Amino acid sequence: MTKKNSTSSTESKWTGMVPVDDTALAVTDTGGPGIPVVYLNGQFATQGYWRRVIAELGTDWRHITYDERARGKKSKRSADYSFEAAVRDVDAVLAARGVDRALVVGWSYGAFVGAHWAGRNPDRTVGAVLVDGAQPYDWLDEALEQRIRKLFRRMGWFMPLLRPTGLTPRMTAEQMANSNIEVGRLARERELGPVLDNITVPVRYVLASGASFGSKGDEQELIRKGLDPVFGRKPNIQLSAKVASNHGAILKKDYPAVAEAVLEVAALDRAGR
Repeated sequence: MTKKNSTSSTESKWTGMVPVDDTALAVTDTGGPGIPVVYLNGQFATQGYWRRVIAELGTDWRHITYDERARGKKSKRSADYSFEAAVRDVDAVLAARGVDRALVVGWSYGAFVGAHWAGRNPDRTVGAVLVDGAQPYDWLDEALEQRIRKLFRRMGWFMPLLRPTGLTPRMTAEQMANSNIEVGRLARERELGPVLDNITVPVRYVLASGASFGSKGDEQELIRKGLDPVFGRKPNIQLSAKVASNHGAILKKDYPAVAEAVLEVAALDRAGR
C-alpha cells in the first residue's frame, strides 16, 4: 500500500493563532522536513509539558504543539468544551499547518483524543503513542461522579488566581468537572473498546505506575489493566514501556520512554510502506 508523504514541509518555525469554530488556539510548529508529530495535551495541561520529549527527539522531527480551548495563556474561550470539539481541533491545527499525515502523541486526556483521531483517520495517521490514557475500564459510577464535582468545586475558589499564569484553564469548575466526567463515560469498555479495535495503524502505549490526581489506592492500576485484553487481541497495539513515575510526572521524569515509543511507531510505519 502506497502512503502519502508524511510531511508538507515548512522550513521555518511558526507560532500563532489558529481559528476554529468560535475560538482560536495557540499553536507552535517547529517546521522542517521531518515527520510531523502532533502532541495532544492532558485535559487541563499546556503545550509546555512536551518540551522534554521534543528535546529528546531532536530536530529531525517536525513538532507541532498547541493549547486546547481556554488552556494556556493565549487560546481563547469557547462555548464548546466537549470531547468531539477536542477531536475536531486536531483536524483544524493540521489543516492550518498544511500537514496531510502525522504521528499523534497524546497524554492522559490527549491519549483519548489521539485514539479516536487515529481510528477515524487511518490514511492520515503515521501511528499513535498513547501515554497513560485511553484505557478501557468502567471506573465512573455515581459516587465517583459526585466526588469529581465536589473536588472541582473545592478548587474553584483559587483557580481564577492562577489563570493569568496559564496554569489553570479559563473554564468554570462545572465545565471542568463535566469534561472529566465525559472522559469517564468515554473510557467505559463498551465505548472505548470498539474505538481501539477500529485502529489499524501502529499504536504504542507508555504507562505510568501508581496514582493520578484525584485517584485513591490502586484505582489507577486497575484502570491500566483494562488494556491487557486489547494487547491480546490487537497485534498493532502494544505496550512500549511501563515506567516508574506516576501519571502526573511521566512527561517530566520518563520522557525518554515516550520518545522511544515515537521512534518505534515511526519505524513500523516505514517498514509497512
